[in-house]
Amino acid sequence: MPDDEELLARWRRGDTHSGEVLVERHFPRLYRFFRGRLDHDVADLVQRTFLACVAARDRVPVNASFGAYLTGIAHNQLLMHLRTLRRRRVVAAEQGTNEGRSPSPSPSQVVGARERQDLVLRAIRGLPVAQQVTLQLRYWDQMTVPEIAHALDIPPGTVKSRLHSALERLRSRLIELTETPHRSGGKSGYDIERWIGSLRGFVVNPAETPA
Repeated sequence: MPDDEELLARWRRGDTHSGEVLVERHFPRLYRFFRGRLDHDVADLVQRTFLACVAARDRVPVNASFGAYLTGIAHNQLLMHLRTLRRRRVVAAEQGTNEGRSPSPSPSQVVGARERQDLVLRAIRGLPVAQQVTLQLRYWDQMTVPEIAHALDIPPGTVKSRLHSALERLRSRLIELTETPHRSGGKSGYDIERWIGSLRGFVVNPAETPA
Protein backbone atom coordinates (compact mmCIF):
# COMPACT_ATOMS: atom_id res chain seq x y z
CA MET A 1 0.00 0.00 0.00
CA PRO A 2 1.52 3.38 -1.00
CA ASP A 3 2.24 5.78 1.86
CA ASP A 4 0.72 9.25 2.11
CA GLU A 5 3.60 10.96 0.35
CA GLU A 6 3.39 8.66 -2.68
CA LEU A 7 -0.39 9.02 -2.88
CA LEU A 8 -0.06 12.80 -2.66
CA ALA A 9 2.53 12.82 -5.45
CA ARG A 10 0.25 10.74 -7.67
CA TRP A 11 -2.71 12.98 -6.82
CA ARG A 12 -0.73 16.05 -7.82
CA ARG A 13 -0.02 14.37 -11.16
CA GLY A 14 -3.75 14.01 -11.77
CA ASP A 15 -4.47 10.56 -10.32
CA THR A 16 -7.87 11.20 -8.72
CA HIS A 17 -8.03 7.65 -7.34
CA SER A 18 -4.97 8.32 -5.19
CA GLY A 19 -6.70 11.41 -3.84
CA GLU A 20 -9.76 9.33 -2.99
CA VAL A 21 -7.57 6.81 -1.14
CA LEU A 22 -6.01 9.63 0.89
CA VAL A 23 -9.44 10.98 1.79
CA GLU A 24 -10.68 7.55 2.86
CA ARG A 25 -7.52 6.92 4.89
CA HIS A 26 -7.76 10.14 6.86
CA PHE A 27 -11.54 10.39 7.24
CA PRO A 28 -11.54 8.76 10.73
CA ARG A 29 -8.86 11.22 11.91
CA LEU A 30 -10.88 14.23 10.79
CA TYR A 31 -14.19 12.89 12.03
CA ARG A 32 -12.67 12.21 15.44
CA PHE A 33 -11.10 15.68 15.49
CA PHE A 34 -14.41 17.50 14.99
CA ARG A 35 -16.67 15.06 16.84
CA GLY A 36 -14.60 15.51 19.97
CA ARG A 37 -15.52 19.20 19.99
CA LEU A 38 -18.98 19.33 18.42
CA ASP A 39 -22.25 17.43 18.32
CA HIS A 40 -23.44 19.06 15.09
CA ASP A 41 -21.97 20.16 11.73
CA VAL A 42 -19.26 17.49 11.94
CA ALA A 43 -19.79 16.03 8.45
CA ASP A 44 -19.92 19.52 6.96
CA LEU A 45 -16.62 20.48 8.60
CA VAL A 46 -14.96 17.28 7.41
CA GLN A 47 -16.09 18.07 3.88
CA ARG A 48 -14.85 21.66 4.12
CA THR A 49 -11.47 20.44 5.32
CA PHE A 50 -11.06 18.03 2.43
CA LEU A 51 -12.19 20.68 -0.07
CA ALA A 52 -9.61 23.08 1.35
CA CYS A 53 -7.02 20.32 1.08
CA VAL A 54 -7.92 19.72 -2.57
CA ALA A 55 -7.42 23.42 -3.27
CA ALA A 56 -4.06 23.39 -1.47
CA ARG A 57 -2.74 19.99 -2.55
CA ASP A 58 0.13 21.57 -4.48
CA ARG A 59 1.17 23.63 -1.47
CA VAL A 60 1.81 20.78 0.97
CA PRO A 61 5.47 21.23 2.04
CA VAL A 62 7.89 18.66 0.65
CA ASN A 63 8.66 15.90 3.17
CA ALA A 64 5.96 17.22 5.52
CA SER A 65 3.53 14.81 7.17
CA PHE A 66 0.31 14.89 5.16
CA GLY A 67 -1.65 13.95 8.27
CA ALA A 68 -0.18 16.86 10.21
CA TYR A 69 -0.83 19.25 7.31
CA LEU A 70 -4.43 18.05 7.06
CA THR A 71 -4.87 18.49 10.81
CA GLY A 72 -3.63 22.07 10.49
CA ILE A 73 -6.35 22.76 7.91
CA ALA A 74 -8.95 21.12 10.16
CA HIS A 75 -7.81 23.28 13.08
CA ASN A 76 -8.33 26.43 11.02
CA GLN A 77 -11.78 25.23 9.94
CA LEU A 78 -12.70 24.55 13.56
CA LEU A 79 -11.62 28.01 14.71
CA MET A 80 -13.62 29.68 11.92
CA HIS A 81 -16.67 27.58 12.80
CA LEU A 82 -16.42 28.45 16.49
CA ARG A 83 -16.16 32.15 15.68
CA THR A 84 -19.34 31.83 13.61
CA LEU A 85 -21.13 30.11 16.49
CA ARG A 86 -20.05 32.85 18.90
CA ARG A 87 -21.41 35.53 16.56
CA ARG A 88 -24.71 33.65 16.34
CA ARG A 89 -24.94 33.49 20.13
CA VAL A 90 -24.36 37.22 20.40
CA VAL A 91 -27.12 37.91 17.87
CA ALA A 92 -29.46 35.45 19.61
CA ALA A 93 -28.78 37.08 23.00
CA GLU A 94 -29.50 40.53 21.58
CA GLN A 95 -32.77 39.24 20.17
CA GLY A 96 -33.72 37.68 23.49
CA THR A 97 -33.77 34.08 22.23
CA ASN A 98 -31.95 30.93 23.27
CA GLU A 99 -30.86 30.05 19.74
CA GLY A 100 -27.25 29.00 19.48
CA ARG A 101 -26.77 28.61 23.23
CA SER A 102 -25.41 25.43 24.70
CA PRO A 103 -27.09 24.13 27.85
CA SER A 104 -24.90 24.11 30.95
CA PRO A 105 -23.99 20.53 31.82
CA SER A 106 -25.25 19.28 35.15
CA PRO A 107 -22.94 17.26 37.44
CA SER A 108 -23.39 13.50 37.34
CA GLN A 109 -21.98 10.38 38.89
CA VAL A 110 -19.63 8.07 37.02
CA VAL A 111 -21.65 4.89 36.46
CA GLY A 112 -20.15 2.36 34.05
CA ALA A 113 -17.86 2.81 31.07
CA ARG A 114 -20.32 4.60 28.77
CA GLU A 115 -21.32 7.09 31.45
CA ARG A 116 -17.67 7.76 32.20
CA GLN A 117 -16.97 8.38 28.53
CA ASP A 118 -19.84 10.86 28.38
CA LEU A 119 -18.48 12.60 31.44
CA VAL A 120 -14.88 12.77 30.21
CA LEU A 121 -15.97 14.06 26.81
CA ARG A 122 -18.06 16.73 28.52
CA ALA A 123 -15.08 17.72 30.66
CA ILE A 124 -12.77 17.90 27.64
CA ARG A 125 -15.25 20.15 25.84
CA GLY A 126 -15.07 22.51 28.81
CA LEU A 127 -11.37 23.14 28.23
CA PRO A 128 -10.03 26.02 26.13
CA VAL A 129 -10.06 25.06 22.45
CA ALA A 130 -6.25 25.14 22.16
CA GLN A 131 -5.84 22.66 25.03
CA GLN A 132 -8.64 20.46 23.79
CA VAL A 133 -7.23 20.19 20.28
CA THR A 134 -3.77 19.39 21.63
CA LEU A 135 -5.18 16.58 23.80
CA GLN A 136 -7.10 15.14 20.86
CA LEU A 137 -4.06 15.06 18.61
CA ARG A 138 -1.89 13.46 21.27
CA TYR A 139 -4.22 10.83 22.69
CA TRP A 140 -6.70 10.15 19.87
CA ASP A 141 -4.50 10.56 16.80
CA GLN A 142 -1.38 9.46 18.71
CA MET A 143 0.70 12.20 17.13
CA THR A 144 4.12 13.00 18.55
CA VAL A 145 4.95 16.37 20.09
CA PRO A 146 6.92 17.46 16.96
CA GLU A 147 4.01 16.41 14.71
CA ILE A 148 1.53 18.38 16.82
CA ALA A 149 3.85 21.38 16.78
CA HIS A 150 4.01 21.21 12.98
CA ALA A 151 0.23 20.78 12.62
CA LEU A 152 -0.61 23.73 14.88
CA ASP A 153 2.40 25.84 13.90
CA ILE A 154 3.61 26.26 17.48
CA PRO A 155 6.90 25.41 19.27
CA PRO A 156 7.24 21.90 20.77
CA GLY A 157 7.64 23.48 24.20
CA THR A 158 4.21 25.07 23.85
CA VAL A 159 2.72 21.68 22.98
CA LYS A 160 4.20 20.16 26.15
CA SER A 161 2.98 22.99 28.37
CA ARG A 162 -0.51 22.81 26.85
CA LEU A 163 -0.68 19.08 27.47
CA HIS A 164 0.41 19.49 31.08
CA SER A 165 -2.04 22.33 31.75
CA ALA A 166 -4.87 20.51 29.99
CA LEU A 167 -4.41 17.32 32.03
CA GLU A 168 -4.38 19.28 35.29
CA ARG A 169 -7.49 21.26 34.37
CA LEU A 170 -9.21 18.09 33.24
CA ARG A 171 -8.57 16.39 36.58
CA SER A 172 -10.01 19.35 38.44
CA ARG A 173 -13.00 19.52 36.09
CA LEU A 174 -13.80 15.83 36.55
CA ILE A 175 -13.78 16.25 40.32
CA GLU A 176 -16.20 19.18 39.96
CA LEU A 177 -18.54 17.23 37.69
CA THR A 178 -18.63 14.07 39.77
CA GLU A 179 -18.74 15.93 43.07
CA THR A 180 -17.03 12.90 44.60
CA PRO A 181 -13.31 13.76 44.97
CA HIS A 182 -12.82 10.77 47.28
CA ARG A 183 -14.59 8.26 45.03
CA SER A 184 -11.38 7.29 43.26
CA GLY A 185 -8.91 8.44 45.86
CA GLY A 186 -8.82 12.12 44.90
CA LYS A 187 -6.95 13.55 41.92
CA SER A 188 -4.44 10.73 41.88
CA GLY A 189 -7.28 8.23 41.39
CA TYR A 190 -8.20 9.52 37.94
CA ASP A 191 -6.26 7.76 35.19
CA ILE A 192 -6.77 10.74 32.89
CA GLU A 193 -4.52 9.70 30.02
CA ARG A 194 -6.09 6.25 29.76
CA TRP A 195 -9.60 7.72 29.95
CA ILE A 196 -8.86 10.20 27.18
CA GLY A 197 -7.43 7.43 25.02
CA SER A 198 -10.53 5.30 25.59
CA LEU A 199 -12.63 7.98 23.87
CA ARG A 200 -10.84 7.38 20.56
CA GLY A 201 -13.34 4.75 19.43
CA PHE A 202 -16.26 6.42 21.18
CA VAL A 203 -16.14 9.52 18.96
CA VAL A 204 -15.06 7.98 15.65
CA ASN A 205 -18.31 6.24 14.66
CA PRO A 206 -20.54 8.53 12.56
CA ALA A 207 -23.55 6.68 13.96
CA GLU A 208 -22.84 8.35 17.31
CA THR A 209 -23.53 11.81 15.87
CA PRO A 210 -26.91 13.19 16.94
CA ALA A 211 -29.27 13.97 14.09
